[in-house]
Amino acid sequence: MVRSPAVSGRFYPADPRELARRVDDCTKGAAQKTSALGCVVPHAGYAYSGHVAGAVYGALNLPARVILLGPRHFPRGEPLAILSEGSWRTPLGEAPVDGELAAQLKAACGLLREDEVAHLSEHSLEVQLPFLQRLIRIFRFVPIVLGTDRYPALEELGRAVARVVAGQSEPVLLVASSDLNHYENDEITRVKDRKAIEKILELDARGLYDTVRREGITMCGYGATVVLLTAARELGVQRAELVRYGTSGDVTGDRAEVVGYAGLILR
Repeated sequence: MVRSPAVSGRFYPADPRELARRVDDCTKGAAQKTSALGCVVPHAGYAYSGHVAGAVYGALNLPARVILLGPRHFPRGEPLAILSEGSWRTPLGEAPVDGELAAQLKAACGLLREDEVAHLSEHSLEVQLPFLQRLIRIFRFVPIVLGTDRYPALEELGRAVARVVAGQSEPVLLVASSDLNHYENDEITRVKDRKAIEKILELDARGLYDTVRREGITMCGYGATVVLLTAARELGVQRAELVRYGTSGDVTGDRAEVVGYAGLILR
């Protein structure tokens, strides 16, 4: 199966040369690259959040195997949906799914279900691929989208991811795709986002989960980030750092109703 792009020409350029230039512009400028177990990156249109995601990808020594975790924005598909075969097409070519790694993840976490429907129209993972294609060139990835907000399920998946990654002979990057607070004014959004970011910096999965729900932070990928933080703790990650933060208001000039974006590295 080859998954066709769902948001090419809308979230990112459909022309390969223009897309390559956009990715290059977003990822340039890192003085020194670092290795990391995982990262949190946004998934809005590149015009709004590409510079935040690019700052993270541009700062990393990217391995050739990646697990992409993101929210399912549409009410269709399994609560924990994985794909374990085929490839995903973008204007930069086809990115192959890592079937071996996907099979190990399914064996480690019985909640994961093979499901094309959940991935068909979802953009949260798709928009990450051109960054990886441009910077790594040859890589394999596992796509997982989440339609559940039950903490026990998120924790179970995080621990399973950690067990599988710990058993690999080569490095695997965990990517949690998430925007932060949505559609409140810039001042409120920055206050709410800071509360969520602080919990990520503390590597506190339960704290992030509780804070997002208690404070009404409309962070669409908090479930994916909980999975990442759970896995990171299990794998002995000691530090998280904020690479870049901004809101859509920084781009549009409209501060009345914004979306927040943060890029973080866990290592």
